[in-house]
Amino acid sequence: MDNQLNAIIIDDERMARQELLRLLKKHPHIHVVAQAENIEQGFDAIEIHQPDIVFLDIEMPGGTGLTLAEKLQGKYPIVFCTAYDEFAVDAFALNAIDYLVKPVVPERLADTIVKFTAHKEKAHKLKQETVNKNAVDEEESLPPEPTLADDFKLMVKFGDHMKIIRLGDIFRFESIGNHAAIYTSQGKAYIHSSLNKIEAKLDDNTYFRASRVDILRLDAIEKLEQTINYGLLAQLKNNVDVEISRRQASKLKTQLGFPT
Repeated sequence: MDNQLNAIIIDDERMARQELLRLLKKHPHIHVVAQAENIEQGFDAIEIHQPDIVFLDIEMPGGTGLTLAEKLQGKYPIVFCTAYDEFAVDAFALNAIDYLVKPVVPERLADTIVKFTAHKEKAHKLKQETVNKNAVDEEESLPPEPTLADDFKLMVKFGDHMKIIRLGDIFRFESIGNHAAIYTSQGKAYIHSSLNKIEAKLDDNTYFRASRVDILRLDAIEKLEQTINYGLLAQLKNNVDVEISRRQASKLKTQLGFPT
């Protein structure tokens, strides 16, 4: 695999673009192929250069970075650059790799690049292995969608304040319409994403679909009790009980090695 990764910077502030460009020069394998100051220019640059990664400001005149990210439909990995308390981002839909808080700290940028480079190399290796197996059709020749690690960052709203949390901090997802409530040790927050979309991004060795409306983190379950309809009642570490449907209870018992 060619070690060079092409990047595009999209930010309406010239000084912010120059500072990020300066920091990226310390990572020789990241090559900035274009810069843009609004989402229209950014979209055109992405269409032309087909970058490996996009560094995208969130708040810009004429439309937010979220608008552009939605338009890209998850095709390009995105690192959002943000003033921290601006927006809640549906990272599960927009292919967000990370969030960088302005002013960007060099060490945080380095961490992001290390994680992304490793992810890119792993995805490339998986794709090559699958192609070498002479998959019957194009869909089978693509690698499975990678799951998110516990240190994946999400920006969510707790009350009137935005906070960046780790995926590993979330021990329950609950479906509420087209949103999902998330439960953490810091409290309850909301993200604009469906439970099915979230489930596709989670490691099934870490999270479990308890029912149509709940996904639970396995190591957050303190106790399991059988219900009268042969389902399970899971007591979480926050002392909240969540019902696991009969069908999913059977799957969970098998996964955990319990007798069914």
